[in-house]
Amino acid sequence: MKAHKDYYNMLYFVSDAQQGIPKLCPCGSITKEFVDEEDTYDYLPGKRYFICKDYENDGLHFRQPWVMGMQQEVERLKERVYEQEKLLRECTALKDQVRMLLMRVTELDRERQSPLRLVYKLFN
Repeated sequence: MKAHKDYYNMLYFVSDAQQGIPKLCPCGSITKEFVDEEDTYDYLPGKRYFICKDYENDGLHFRQPWVMGMQQEVERLKERVYEQEKLLRECTALKDQVRMLLMRVTELDRERQSPLRLVYKLFN
């Protein structure tokens, strides 16, 4: 049972590591940000990666380009912002409807009370 649990955890780590900023490597270790000084790009001193803290180039550890992780993370955050904006618009529409209903209730309450006031004045 323990071997199955470890296997499923590894599958989760692999799928998690391929979306956004990876938190854990398939081996179970945490990932860190790493700058490869040998790989230069234009004027920048090195290329950035998210790698396993116990990284070895044996296929069991994860190394993801920093740009890919950041791009996926920004896309995920943009989707969340759009969802929140949509929810906020729905809330303001509901707020307006509640205001309109409250105004209508007060109008109906005044109409209901006004004939009673007339009857009360007639008998007093």
